Amino acid sequence: MTHETHPPRRETVETDAGEARITWHPAKGRPRLLLALGHGAGGGIEARDLAALAAALPAHGVSVALVEQPWRVAGKKLAPAPKTLDAGWRGVWPVLEKRGLPVISGGRSAGARVACRTAAELGAAAVLALSFPLHPPGRPEKSRADELLGAGVPTLVVQGGNDPFGRPAEFPDGAYDMAEVPYGDHGFAVPKKAETTQEEAVALITGAVARWAGMLDT
Repeated sequence: MTHETHPPRRETVETDAGEARITWHPAKGRPRLLLALGHGAGGGIEARDLAALAAALPAHGVSVALVEQPWRVAGKKLAPAPKTLDAGWRGVWPVLEKRGLPVISGGRSAGARVACRTAAELGAAAVLALSFPLHPPGRPEKSRADELLGAGVPTLVVQGGNDPFGRPAEFPDGAYDMAEVPYGDHGFAVPKKAETTQEEAVALITGAVARWAGMLDT
């Protein structure tokens, strides 16, 4: 007996920054949360952490929406200014809210910054910040901590232990939770000789997010 597999449903959304695209991964059974995830400035929704969460979270009652920013949908190579990224994120939010679920605003790297900057105004239930770029590599004085600390909602940061954009120990104290991925770089890749395997690193990410989402008071 064979089981048919259906590709995730895609939906285009017009925003003030251009046409965005949402790839839906619905929860198995009755959903309790919707996790919206934006990508970084150097890649798309195929990033290992985004793909892993989209595959794993539906089994925990969390629907996942992978959001492609308009610049990426248009095939451009470089991400636009932060205000344009924020405009693209705001534009997809009404479509997310129509699901009638509390929405966790999330993303990796630049997408995490967008989620933090817009969470309060959009009414996000929480923020998931994957590989939050606390500062440019080698420039700790150029801190973006204010964006993270200003999210104003329950926040989970998932950070690689060797992320050049900010290692966990560099983060300031604040009202957020931190999950460290040992040996992980900005893309959560781990060296082959590390005590943590790549598979274990990815499982740590999905497990930490599933546990945190399960504890949210929605």
